[in-house]
Amino acid sequence: MYPWDANGEFMTKKWILVTGGSKRIGAEIICLFHKNNFNTIIHCNSSMDDAKRLSDKLNTQRSDSSFYVQANLNSIEGVNRLAEEAQKITSELNVLVNNASTFYPTPIADVNETDWDNLINPNFKAPLFLTQKLIKLMTAHDSSIINIVDIHSQRPLKNHLIYGPAKAALAMLTRSMAKDFAPRIRVNGISPGAILWPDQDVSDNTKESIIKQIPIGRCGEPADIAKTALFLYESSYITGQIIAVDGGRSIGW
Repeated sequence: MYPWDANGEFMTKKWILVTGGSKRIGAEIICLFHKNNFNTIIHCNSSMDDAKRLSDKLNTQRSDSSFYVQANLNSIEGVNRLAEEAQKITSELNVLVNNASTFYPTPIADVNETDWDNLINPNFKAPLFLTQKLIKLMTAHDSSIINIVDIHSQRPLKNHLIYGPAKAALAMLTRSMAKDFAPRIRVNGISPGAILWPDQDVSDNTKESIIKQIPIGRCGEPADIAKTALFLYESSYITGQIIAVDGGRSIGW
């Protein structure tokens, strides 16, 4: 797409910020929205090289259309930093995607307060307070917040005593925000199923077991989540909903 309409008039750009936007699902969302004429703010924590590489690539396609910000969303200072930098980049934000997440097992014998902070903060606390800081930028009539939840917000994953409840809290936050922010801002969620295997090693037996639970019979792709995010942004009469993109896996739940 090009930044001019059919009459050759320059179109005002829309802006999207995606937390955890430098890799995997976040990067796919960034690329799809950029293709649809959005300017992009890519948040990263430790993946600075990936963020810069993606931003440079998008800027070669359309100059000054992509920026990246490093911030650790495990702390309120990091949340504040991201919000402050975003406000320096743009005075209006059309879409906020709370995608950044941490994921690892916490068996009861090993769980500790550090695990609590590492899993609750990025998955639940950061989306709440980042939204609080950025909502003043979301003044357009089509502003939208999209939270990336998880199908395991509904059904517990064994030995994940903090991650599941954190995502369940994000699901309730999504519905609560939708009620509080209507009609000006729509808030929805996406619950991915098996899209990408975790960075931690997953055994072939575990992968096979999960695939057997999926009616479609395969893993999804990051593009499936990105397309759903764009659909939720474009669908002006949907708010407070959480869509499972899981190949039907949750049907049996």
